[in-house]
Amino acid sequence: MSKRSIPNVDWANQLENAIRQFVKEKLELIMREEIKNFLEIEQAGTPNMRNGYYQRNLDTQYGRIEGLLVPRDRNGEFQTQLFAPYQRHTGWLEEAIIRMYQSGMSTREIGKFIERILGSTYSPATISRITDVVKEDIEKWHARPLHQRYSVLYLDGLYVKLRRDTVEKEVIYVVLGVNEEGYREILDFFVGGQESAYVWQEILQQLYQRGVKEVLLGVFDGLPGLEEAFKAVYPKADVQRCVVHKVRNTLSRVRKKDQFEMAEDLKLIYRSPNKEIALEMFQQFQSKWSHKYPREVQSWANELDVLLTFMDYPSSIRSVIYTTNAIERTIKEIRKRLKPMNSLSSLEAAEKVVYLTVQDFNEKWAGRKLRGFAEAQEALERMFEERYH
Repeated sequence: MSKRSIPNVDWANQLENAIRQFVKEKLELIMREEIKNFLEIEQAGTPNMRNGYYQRNLDTQYGRIEGLLVPRDRNGEFQTQLFAPYQRHTGWLEEAIIRMYQSGMSTREIGKFIERILGSTYSPATISRITDVVKEDIEKWHARPLHQRYSVLYLDGLYVKLRRDTVEKEVIYVVLGVNEEGYREILDFFVGGQESAYVWQEILQQLYQRGVKEVLLGVFDGLPGLEEAFKAVYPKADVQRCVVHKVRNTLSRVRKKDQFEMAEDLKLIYRSPNKEIALEMFQQFQSKWSHKYPREVQSWANELDVLLTFMDYPSSIRSVIYTTNAIERTIKEIRKRLKPMNSLSSLEAAEKVVYLTVQDFNEKWAGRKLRGFAEAQEALERMFEERYH
């Protein structure tokens, strides 16, 4: 480095100062034009006139601007449109805080970050109050009306560490729906307690009351009682047990040397072109493995009906309805956002992060149909008519 070169840190500081000075000059220019327009047009014919300036600080996305000259009039009636009278930072800060919170940063981490860029101290409590602006949005979202028809409802949950005096793991229930046109949407979520079929039934009843009257298929894992709970709310709907979960559970009970071969034999069942061939493949599977793994084979025999339900549906959507993968990717992202927080400080904190994550997904999915549903739309509409009308 030559003697005249500027160290990187000094160069960055000079650049930041230059940007803040530029922004300051432009804001002051705008305000001078504002008061000129105010006095010449809005106050024309009155004795009102300029009365110098007052100084104030303003936090912006470019850092803190100090000594900003704000013009004033003698009557004290002029108000710039750039910020409110007692506003000390532009709206970017609230939005940035909410975005950082959504990404999984804790309130303490956000406070330290803002202190570094603005030089101001923001306590975790202050950050939490700023993120509270979404609480009203959450309440409205939980109560919003829903479509009447959903071809598929995916049900799944994840456990997170939640503080209620002590820290314990509690479940977040998530419902993802695919409407009759093939668009995905997270319909609702519920935080708290241990996963149970009873709570799932309550959640489904709430969805029914909010407008979800007709459902063709529910896709979920083998939680005891969940199938009965689902059928209690949607008796005309079919149930699809997650095949991927079933395969994993089966292989975990099989000796390592047999796992690959059995996995390939199971693929012949659930990747069959139709149910008739799938049943033939299962007979072969049963004959081959019953002697060595009787309980595992019998378990498949007991659940075969709900494991092969997807084969009664159009072939173009079978690959996305025989498993809960569609919702598991969403669950994985929620878990990723929550992981940096270690444990959530409250039920409200969990709801805020999950809600903000859900909004991201729903916005992303709004214009994108789930694979295969466009081709299946007519067939699914016929199924709705036959089943519900």
